Formats: sequence, C-alpha cells, structure tokens
Amino acid sequence: MDLGLKDKVIIVTGGSKGIGKGIVSLLAKEGARPVIIGRNKENILNVVADYHKRGVKIGYAFAELTKPDECKQAVKATLEKFGRIDGLVNNAGVNDGIGLENGTYEDFMESIKRNLAHYYLMTQLVLPELKKTKGAIVNIGSKTADTGQGGTSGYAAANGGRNALTREWALELLPYSIRVNCVVVAECYTPLYEKWINTFENSEEKLKSITEKIPLEQRMTTTIEIANTVAFLLSSRSSHTTGQLIYVDGGYTHLDRAIN
Repeated sequence: MDLGLKDKVIIVTGGSKGIGKGIVSLLAKEGARPVIIGRNKENILNVVADYHKRGVKIGYAFAELTKPDECKQAVKATLEKFGRIDGLVNNAGVNDGIGLENGTYEDFMESIKRNLAHYYLMTQLVLPELKKTKGAIVNIGSKTADTGQGGTSGYAAANGGRNALTREWALELLPYSIRVNCVVVAECYTPLYEKWINTFENSEEKLKSITEKIPLEQRMTTTIEIANTVAFLLSSRSSHTTGQLIYVDGGYTHLDRAIN
C-alpha cells in the first residue's frame, strides 16, 4: 500500500535509536523526509551518515528537548532546510525510575520535563506549519499509564499525560484538520530495553518471564511493528482517525495474561 508519504517532512524526536530509529527507517523507505531531533550528536550523525552512504537524504537538528531555545532553533533549522513540516512524532523519553517512596519532588518534576513537557513544546512550535499542511501528530506512549510499573511515578505520570494530551489536541485541532493519535507501547525490544534486562543477574530468565506473559505469540514487539502503525497514522490512509490510543503490544495491556 502506498501511504502517500513521499517528500513529506516529518520530525521524529529521539529518532537516532530504538523505536525512533525504526520509525525514521520506515519513513525513509516510504520516500518521506524524516528529520531527527535530539541531543546525542554522535548517534545522530552516525545514523545520518549511514543513510547518506546509501544515497538517502534525511534531516537532523540538535536539541536538548528540555531546553525551549534549543527546540526553537531545531524547528527553525528544519524549516530553513525543507521549507515545510508535514508531521511530528513525539517519541523521545526515558523510563527513569523516579518512584514515590524513594524519589524526590525535584526528581519527579525533572522526569515530567524529560518525558512530557517537550511533547507540548515541540507540538506548539510546529503547529503553525501543520496548520498550513493539515499535518498529523503521533505521540508515542507506554503501557505504564494503564498498568503502572512500580517505582516509576514520573514516567507513569508523563505517559498518562501523553494519552490525555492526545485526546485534548485532537479536539482542539479539529478546525485545522490536524489529526492527533498515540501509539502505546508495552514490551518492545530496543537497545535501552536490552541494557535494562542486562542489569538482572539472570537476564535470560528475566526476559523469558516477560515474553511468556505477552498474549500474542509470547514475543516482544519489534520496532518495525511500532513504525508500521506510526507511518499509517501519519499518512492520508488514516484520514478519518484522530484522538485514538492505539496499543501495538501483542495484547499485553488489555488481554488476560492468565490464559498463558
């Protein structure tokens, strides 16, 4: 299916690794012009160089997403290079383990900045351009907003906020035909996930204990499966879909895991 994304300029925050990298890869294959925005200059430049070696042009700009001035400059640089913005994928964030019992107020607020506030900031910055192009926004969320996780109050609260803002923005932006949806992730195997798994003494057993609880095929979700849904939601093929929280999680969040 041709998604009609050719030459569409789409910003992907945190697009140099993990889920974001998978999204950028698929967008590039669809002929879009993904633009990576993030703070890790080395990672971003390596990804961009790899694409350029293959003759694929993608954009990038550096920004610490908790710093509004850097985000403004990144969006400005994108417009100077491409002249338009057709879509935004709010993806960057980290499950930072800021809990209730052992956390602090300051750490909690910092987690909200790292995981939620820049979703608002980036969306506000690109909104004037999305109004012109009738573009689309996709937020990446986490099951922690629904299931909890324990010891991660900041991240869970941020993801609850991502879900709420998806619905709020979908409503507010109806007059501009800007669609807003959220792809909710549960257990997706990324380098960051692997790093977390390896913190356990029996990492293989820990991973097995997780995957056997995933209802569909008892396996992790892949980054390309997340990317497929994101690309569809960015495209005109989903032209009447907005305000939706779409769970790409093998049934983890909502199906009864006791069936296993």
